[in-house]
Amino acid sequence: MTTALLVMEERRRSDVYPDEVLRELADLVRWQRPPLTREQLTAEPGVLNEVELLLTGWGAPVLDAGLLRHAPRLRAVLVAAGSVRPLTTPEFWARRIPIVSAASANAIPVAEFTLAQILLALKQFHRISREIKEQGRYPDAVRVAGAYGSRVGLLGLGEIGRLVASHLRRFDLDVVATDPVADPAVAAGLGVRLVPLAELFDSCEVVSLHAPLVEQTEGLVDGELLARLRTGATLVNTARGAVVDEPSVIDVLRRRPDLTAVLDVTWPEPPPSGSPLYGLPNVVLTPHLAGAMGAERARLGELVLEEVRRLLAGAPLRHAVDPAVASLRA
Repeated sequence: MTTALLVMEERRRSDVYPDEVLRELADLVRWQRPPLTREQLTAEPGVLNEVELLLTGWGAPVLDAGLLRHAPRLRAVLVAAGSVRPLTTPEFWARRIPIVSAASANAIPVAEFTLAQILLALKQFHRISREIKEQGRYPDAVRVAGAYGSRVGLLGLGEIGRLVASHLRRFDLDVVATDPVADPAVAAGLGVRLVPLAELFDSCEVVSLHAPLVEQTEGLVDGELLARLRTGATLVNTARGAVVDEPSVIDVLRRRPDLTAVLDVTWPEPPPSGSPLYGLPNVVLTPHLAGAMGAERARLGELVLEEVRRLLAGAPLRHAVDPAVASLRA
């Protein structure tokens, strides 16, 4: 029977791998040991000597040369989380071991959260509700873009960006996107037109960020871009905080109270004490709520379970990360 080990943080383990998932896994593999944390594995790396499948999630061990020396029989790594970048190394990729990411399962709640924020933004919910509280009265006239014929922009057409685009197809909206590596045919199939970055900010009522954090995207969304947004527009960030150049963006948000920034991610995260983000009325802060929370996390463990079934049956893995594009993923 295939030998497996589960290594991840205790805090979220029962959410990601609930009892029913663990029971089904126990019918497929032989557990080398009860679940460990990364710290426990670091203290006793020899436990990997017979392990063929490493299951993990948040709090995954870094797959460096030192750890891999203790895992000569390792056949696959299955990660019940979105990103594999923090745990993969050149030494790991050199071993040609397949690694599964549950990014597609984590994308579901992120896309749902994003869709909700976009629809609220098109009604200018955030701006109007804060102005009512500030002024102590209802506005004399309400003018909003609405969800008919308005343009929504997506910065990034990766896993989450594509899912958001597919949700938006149900509405009478003009959806555009900026992504230098996106396949135009894939974008067209989603009903999305690819446009330059400046046009994205010039023409959209809402711009939603879904770009990975790589060298080319760090600080990409700066004050100059934000200032191009039309009156009453909204920026939504559920990607990575460092994609936004916060100091210059904060300057624009101070000058443009008509704009709204919905920031589910920041850099650093959370913002430090005294950050202007806490006090700006046109900034909506949420503590990384968009990703899988609570019971939603079970989707990630279920994806890993299905991939274990496929692997043991000799079927192709559906969620293995392509080494050629791994550096472009979030």
